[in-house]
Amino acid sequence: MRLLVIEDEVKLAQYLHKGLSENGHVVDLAHDGIEGRRLALGGDYDLVLLDIMLPGVDGFGVLRAIRAEKRNLPVLMLKIGR
Repeated sequence: MRLLVIEDEVKLAQYLHKGLSENGHVVDLAHDGIEGRRLALGGDYDLVLLDIMLPGVDGFGVLRAIRAEKRNLPVLMLKIGR
């Protein structure tokens, strides 16, 4: 599977990338909502892991953009306690 992880906490993003890659997935990372939205709309992903609290554009804004153009793209929203 080709996955997109949109997460601004670098260590968490790297941890997700490592674990998912070790299990055979191709993983792209974005660390803010603007880059994440660009990648999600321009790429061919099987799943997006999307943080809610992001710089630039929050996760809900990214999700709205994805739903407007790619209605069938699965998205898992992440809410990590802070």
